[in-house]
Amino acid sequence: MLHEKSVELLNKALAEELTAIHQYMYFHFHANDQGFDPLSALFRRIAMEEMIHAELLAERILFIKGEIEMVLASPVVKINTPMGMLDKARELEVSALRLYNEFANLCGTNADSASKRLFEDLVVQEEGHYDQFDVQTENLRKYGEQFLALQSMERSKTLATALPAGQVP
Repeated sequence: MLHEKSVELLNKALAEELTAIHQYMYFHFHANDQGFDPLSALFRRIAMEEMIHAELLAERILFIKGEIEMVLASPVVKINTPMGMLDKARELEVSALRLYNEFANLCGTNADSASKRLFEDLVVQEEGHYDQFDVQTENLRKYGEQFLALQSMERSKTLATALPAGQVP
């Protein structure tokens, strides 16, 4: 049941997902280090959702008797500013949306409706990711440093309530 073109497209999508996972975890680590807990948690959560996407793609490749290629589409970009991270995240999601729409159409023309459906489902989820990053970008543009200060204060509140009374970190 090998659909050669579908295997090629699925592996390209897998490489995109693996790249997104690495990039978002890199952003998670840096946002966490800077004390931006809500932003850090967003990057971590979406990285985990991208892991599920990678698993779905790999399962489909194996089901149609293809070979899984575990490569990144591009190296991790070292960006440490919140706005830079969000801009890159939105860029990755836009790229995935374009590719997955194209790949869905190609799978449809190659008589592989199951892979087509998988790509269509991924488009919906990637649109959700883009929207979440877009909301954070708009908040950062609208509120600037105050938005980031609120994120840092959130960490302080969490740490303060986590310590036993009278104990200092």
